[in-house]
Amino acid sequence: MALPTMDRRAAVKKLLDARDGALVVTGLGSPSYDVHAAGDRDDNYYLWGAMGGAALVGLGLAQAQPRRRVMVITGDGEQLMAFGSLATISVARPKNLDLIILDNQHFGETGMQSSHTGRGIGFDRVAAACCFAEVAELRSLEEVDA
Repeated sequence: MALPTMDRRAAVKKLLDARDGALVVTGLGSPSYDVHAAGDRDDNYYLWGAMGGAALVGLGLAQAQPRRRVMVITGDGEQLMAFGSLATISVARPKNLDLIILDNQHFGETGMQSSHTGRGIGFDRVAAACCFAEVAELRSLEEVDA
């Protein structure tokens, strides 16, 4: 049985419509397109050409701007390139950082090869193992709550 799919662009737009002044960092590829399609803004940072860097750039911003919410919107393939950043973020425990991983189970920028998430690796379980304070895996647009 196929898993339910979510309209990624609609989910990103819903998150950004409620951003309330948050800084946004995007990962390589589709997440950058999705954020731009939802409305380009000066406080969007499209991290292009640094595969695996979005989460740690977001952490740096969150630490430098502790009074501002920081949202990192990235893909599973990009985040897999920086697997250890989840442990680093967990140790830093920034209260103002949200990490949103859009998981299509593929490395979209390198030819749509299957990623590890299609083979049983779940970022929700990894984040929970790293002691993230809040973890959720969302499968429908109705579950998306900014």
